[in-house]
Amino acid sequence: MRDPDENGWQSSAPAWIDRMAERGDFSRAHVLDAPMLARVRAISPRKALDVGCGEGRFCRMLADMGVAAVGVDPVARMIEAACAWHPEGEFHAGFAEALPFADNAFDLVVSYLSLIDIDGLSDAVAEMARVTSPGGRILVANLTSFSTSSAVIGPRYCRDTGEKLKPLGRYLSEEKMWFAWDGLRIQNWHRPLSTYMQAFLSQGLLLRHFDEPEPTGGPPEKVSSYARMPYLMMMEWEKPPV
Repeated sequence: MRDPDENGWQSSAPAWIDRMAERGDFSRAHVLDAPMLARVRAISPRKALDVGCGEGRFCRMLADMGVAAVGVDPVARMIEAACAWHPEGEFHAGFAEALPFADNAFDLVVSYLSLIDIDGLSDAVAEMARVTSPGGRILVANLTSFSTSSAVIGPRYCRDTGEKLKPLGRYLSEEKMWFAWDGLRIQNWHRPLSTYMQAFLSQGLLLRHFDEPEPTGGPPEKVSSYARMPYLMMMEWEKPPV
């Protein structure tokens, strides 16, 4: 099995855990949490799996809703933090491309901003589909491909106003890039939206919900930036009933 630190997460885990704390970052607290939890309420799952659970924040939110939540993550330090914050929870070390669970084990599988970290996208989606029960859902939050594409070539500035721009970049080329901020240094993937869609469609899954949620609350400068372009997206896929 490959080393999870090849993309920086092992060494960046302490900084990530300190940064996330209980509330999470802007993208989670002010953009994704509310619509993600709204979809969970609509699905009404009994047992859920959070793939790439990190420090276990979303598992705790699911547990607060009465869902039996299980988390899996390849980074040992993340699993330790998840267990410390939620001792009654269930957390496992493992990679998304080889989930350590039986077929049809969960009626909800969640990927909350983890697909951008996963090298084997097709294998990971196939595994998520395998462990989802017939009629169950896979709920995904991810950076939009517009956002990750602009990061490929870095920021550009308007020569007249000095405004920071978000150019499209090499949208159709899959690329893995290093990012460093707030004591973290990790690698994320840029993939075209079509790559994500084809990975799920190839498993015979049915798209039931899609959204590019806008921010609600938070620092005005962040709200203004996130309201101008879709940084984040959500997808909900159904595994057809037998």
